[in-house]
Amino acid sequence: MLVMTGYVEVPARMGETALPGGRLLGWAEWGPEDGVPVLLCPGAATSRWLGFGAGVVEALGVRLVSVDRPGLGVSTPAAGRTFSDFAADMRQLCTMRGLEHPPVVGNSQGAPFALACAAEGVASALAVVSGADEVAAPEFASVLAADLRDLVERTACDPAGTEEFFAGFTVDAMWDMVMAGSPECDLAVYQDPAFAAAYRRALEEGFSQGAAGYARDTVLAMGRWPFALDEIAVPVDIWYGEQDTTHSPDNGVLLAARMPDAHHHVVPGIGGALLWTHAEPVLTSLLTRRQQGAQRVEV
Repeated sequence: MLVMTGYVEVPARMGETALPGGRLLGWAEWGPEDGVPVLLCPGAATSRWLGFGAGVVEALGVRLVSVDRPGLGVSTPAAGRTFSDFAADMRQLCTMRGLEHPPVVGNSQGAPFALACAAEGVASALAVVSGADEVAAPEFASVLAADLRDLVERTACDPAGTEEFFAGFTVDAMWDMVMAGSPECDLAVYQDPAFAAAYRRALEEGFSQGAAGYARDTVLAMGRWPFALDEIAVPVDIWYGEQDTTHSPDNGVLLAARMPDAHHHVVPGIGGALLWTHAEPVLTSLLTRRQQGAQRVEV
């Protein structure tokens, strides 16, 4: 068992990479430069500043790379971008940064973007941790809370208007929404002084260009996902905290069932803060699953 030194650490390395078309992608890294690359698709409105696995990535030899999605942090906006566009960006970044064919972690709203990377052959293995589920899936229509169901229907009927609505969000609105919707076990993490400072900084940088990047992410995540989950062939771990009532109506049961090689994990005693409290098992399993996938390819 590894000993965590805290929930988060400041990045070891930061930079910006210019894609062939001229747009910039901001990134941050933790762990050894020659470690096993692991790509992180972070949660809603957060920038590259918020990683996970303090004291764990170094011990496991992981080179954790977090990337600002377009319009967030320092990454150049890309109006009208799609999940496929994001996967194409990550494929280019992986080539340019020497990440090869990395395992990917998708947290919260970053989950469908990580799934897009798996669907389009960018990821070698995948860990969905407290992932935003496909709430627009018809199987969930009867179980969604009224306010969420209204947003899903609004997104389907008027995606442009809904995107404009979300573009009015602010750092304080996002912070308050997370704190108000979190159980006490998560608040113990989020209100830890070091974590709170890191999270707040990540939100402030995430909104530094306004909320258009967050708004585009949200409309994509809340609509029907355009990729076929049953065609994702790489190994997938689905992780949810037992007390997580916000990210998935069924804590990922349906999501895991829709992929051919998905393992479903429900962890007691925690909610949406699972990524930071259980970084070691998440990363250990992801590296193992990556190796299993590589062995299948070789055979």
